[in-house]
Amino acid sequence: MAPDVTYTLLDGRTSSLAALRGQVVLVNFWATSCASCVHEMPQLTATHEKFSSRGYQTLAVAMRYDPPAYVIRFAEAHHLPFGVVIDNTGAVAHGFGAVELTPTSVLINKHGEIVKRFVGEPDFAALHGLIEALIAQT
Repeated sequence: MAPDVTYTLLDGRTSSLAALRGQVVLVNFWATSCASCVHEMPQLTATHEKFSSRGYQTLAVAMRYDPPAYVIRFAEAHHLPFGVVIDNTGAVAHGFGAVELTPTSVLINKHGEIVKRFVGEPDFAALHGLIEALIAQT
Protein backbone atom coordinates (compact mmCIF):
# COMPACT_ATOMS: atom_id res chain seq x y z
CA MET A 1 0.00 0.00 0.00
CA ALA A 2 1.04 3.57 -0.62
CA PRO A 3 1.67 5.56 2.56
CA ASP A 4 -1.02 8.03 3.59
CA VAL A 5 1.26 11.04 3.50
CA THR A 6 0.00 14.57 4.03
CA TYR A 7 1.46 17.41 1.99
CA THR A 8 1.08 21.10 1.18
CA LEU A 9 0.73 22.16 -2.44
CA LEU A 10 2.37 25.30 -3.86
CA ASP A 11 -0.97 27.12 -3.66
CA GLY A 12 -1.03 26.50 0.11
CA ARG A 13 -3.72 23.82 0.15
CA THR A 14 -3.04 20.82 2.38
CA SER A 15 -4.08 17.39 1.20
CA SER A 16 -3.17 13.74 1.54
CA LEU A 17 -2.63 10.78 -0.70
CA ALA A 18 -5.76 9.20 0.78
CA ALA A 19 -7.78 12.08 -0.72
CA LEU A 20 -6.75 10.81 -4.18
CA ARG A 21 -8.05 7.28 -3.57
CA GLY A 22 -10.27 6.19 -6.45
CA GLN A 23 -7.87 7.69 -8.99
CA VAL A 24 -4.69 6.41 -10.58
CA VAL A 25 -1.82 8.52 -9.22
CA LEU A 26 1.78 9.02 -10.30
CA VAL A 27 3.93 10.47 -7.51
CA ASN A 28 7.11 11.89 -9.03
CA PHE A 29 10.08 12.80 -6.82
CA TRP A 30 12.23 15.40 -8.56
CA ALA A 31 14.53 18.38 -8.12
CA THR A 32 15.21 21.48 -10.18
CA SER A 33 18.93 20.60 -10.04
CA CYS A 34 18.31 17.15 -11.58
CA ALA A 35 18.85 17.25 -15.36
CA SER A 36 16.89 14.00 -15.93
CA CYS A 37 13.99 15.37 -13.87
CA VAL A 38 13.86 18.58 -15.90
CA HIS A 39 14.13 16.55 -19.12
CA GLU A 40 11.19 14.27 -18.27
CA MET A 41 8.88 17.06 -17.01
CA PRO A 42 7.35 17.83 -20.46
CA GLN A 43 6.47 14.13 -20.82
CA LEU A 44 4.98 14.04 -17.31
CA THR A 45 2.92 17.10 -18.29
CA ALA A 46 1.76 15.45 -21.53
CA THR A 47 0.88 12.25 -19.65
CA HIS A 48 -1.11 14.23 -17.09
CA GLU A 49 -2.97 16.13 -19.81
CA LYS A 50 -3.73 12.91 -21.71
CA PHE A 51 -5.26 11.05 -18.76
CA SER A 52 -6.39 13.61 -16.14
CA SER A 53 -9.96 13.79 -17.44
CA ARG A 54 -10.23 10.01 -16.94
CA GLY A 55 -9.30 9.71 -13.27
CA TYR A 56 -5.53 10.17 -13.29
CA GLN A 57 -3.49 12.55 -11.14
CA THR A 58 0.16 13.54 -11.03
CA LEU A 59 1.83 14.74 -7.86
CA ALA A 60 5.31 16.24 -8.32
CA VAL A 61 7.22 16.17 -5.03
CA ALA A 62 10.27 18.44 -4.94
CA MET A 63 13.02 17.04 -2.75
CA ARG A 64 13.79 18.61 0.64
CA TYR A 65 17.10 20.09 -0.56
CA ASP A 66 15.49 21.94 -3.48
CA PRO A 67 15.18 25.68 -2.69
CA PRO A 68 11.45 26.55 -2.60
CA ALA A 69 11.98 29.65 -4.76
CA TYR A 70 13.51 27.47 -7.52
CA VAL A 71 10.59 25.04 -7.38
CA ILE A 72 8.02 27.83 -7.55
CA ARG A 73 9.85 29.53 -10.43
CA PHE A 74 10.12 26.22 -12.35
CA ALA A 75 6.45 25.31 -11.82
CA GLU A 76 5.31 28.74 -12.98
CA ALA A 77 7.69 28.96 -15.95
CA HIS A 78 6.67 25.51 -17.21
CA HIS A 79 2.95 25.90 -16.40
CA LEU A 80 2.86 22.58 -14.59
CA PRO A 81 -0.80 21.43 -14.70
CA PHE A 82 -0.60 19.13 -11.68
CA GLY A 83 -0.03 19.37 -7.95
CA VAL A 84 3.49 20.40 -6.91
CA VAL A 85 4.71 19.77 -3.36
CA ILE A 86 7.82 21.08 -1.64
CA ASP A 87 8.85 18.25 0.69
CA ASN A 88 10.89 20.55 2.96
CA THR A 89 10.94 18.08 5.87
CA GLY A 90 11.52 15.00 3.70
CA ALA A 91 8.41 13.36 5.21
CA VAL A 92 6.81 12.48 1.87
CA ALA A 93 10.03 10.92 0.51
CA HIS A 94 10.51 9.08 3.82
CA GLY A 95 6.96 7.71 3.62
CA PHE A 96 7.80 6.10 0.28
CA GLY A 97 10.87 4.33 1.65
CA ALA A 98 13.37 7.16 2.01
CA VAL A 99 13.51 8.15 -1.66
CA GLU A 100 16.84 9.79 -2.41
CA LEU A 101 17.48 9.24 -6.11
CA THR A 102 15.76 11.53 -8.59
CA PRO A 103 13.78 11.13 -10.64
CA THR A 104 11.85 8.41 -8.86
CA SER A 105 8.19 7.86 -9.72
CA VAL A 106 5.64 5.65 -8.01
CA LEU A 107 2.45 4.56 -9.80
CA ILE A 108 -0.52 3.90 -7.52
CA ASN A 109 -3.80 2.24 -8.49
CA LYS A 110 -7.33 3.32 -7.54
CA HIS A 111 -7.18 1.24 -4.36
CA GLY A 112 -4.06 2.97 -3.06
CA GLU A 113 -1.72 0.09 -3.91
CA ILE A 114 1.74 0.73 -5.35
CA VAL A 115 1.83 -0.92 -8.77
CA LYS A 116 5.23 0.13 -10.06
CA ARG A 117 8.25 2.14 -8.98
CA PHE A 118 10.48 3.80 -11.58
CA VAL A 119 13.99 5.01 -10.77
CA GLY A 120 15.11 7.21 -13.63
CA GLU A 121 12.97 8.31 -16.54
CA PRO A 122 10.24 5.77 -17.29
CA ASP A 123 9.50 4.34 -20.72
CA PHE A 124 6.54 6.64 -21.35
CA ALA A 125 4.87 4.40 -23.95
CA ALA A 126 4.88 1.52 -21.46
CA LEU A 127 3.74 3.86 -18.68
CA HIS A 128 0.81 5.03 -20.80
CA GLY A 129 -0.22 1.42 -21.42
CA LEU A 130 -0.10 0.69 -17.71
CA ILE A 131 -2.10 3.82 -16.87
CA GLU A 132 -4.73 2.83 -19.47
CA ALA A 133 -5.04 -0.62 -17.87
CA LEU A 134 -5.29 0.81 -14.34
CA ILE A 135 -7.92 3.38 -15.33
CA ALA A 136 -9.99 0.58 -16.91
CA GLN A 137 -9.96 -1.44 -13.66
CA THR A 138 -12.85 -1.10 -11.24
